[in-house]
Amino acid sequence: MYDRLTASDIKKMEDEIEYRKLTLRPQLLEEVKETRAHGDLSENFEYHAAKRAKNKNESRIRYLDRMIRTADVIDDSSADDEVGMNNLVTVRFEDDGSEETYKIVTSVRSDSLNNRITIESPLGKAIMKHKVGDVVTVHVNDAVSYEVTILKIENNTDDSDDKIRGY
Repeated sequence: MYDRLTASDIKKMEDEIEYRKLTLRPQLLEEVKETRAHGDLSENFEYHAAKRAKNKNESRIRYLDRMIRTADVIDDSSADDEVGMNNLVTVRFEDDGSEETYKIVTSVRSDSLNNRITIESPLGKAIMKHKVGDVVTVHVNDAVSYEVTILKIENNTDDSDDKIRGY
């Protein structure tokens, strides 16, 4: 399955790849060279740590490149009065009356601890394209579902501070 990403997600990944290749890679290679010169490699912790950091950087570059190549690029625009990408959406859970505000994002920017939910999550899928006042049934699985009411939609929130998630 391909990841559904926005043009902004792709740009952030390309920027990270560029930073990792042009800035971080030379620094990490230099650290490997310096620590290799410290003598016996079998007991040289600094050398092994530097190699591990270099390899982790290369792995991240490959991961991001693969994500870009296999991405399903989606449109992040939506009508002003409906839930769409990057919108802040306040919902009320009908079972207990509690309210939460979520930002709707793609999977590479998800962060449930900071209320960033994906368009693939049960709640994200259910509320997309709905409007304020709509009561929406969220199907978690065949046995579990719940209802939410959309209370507020804040459109076109800036995604420049959203980080691309690690792997």
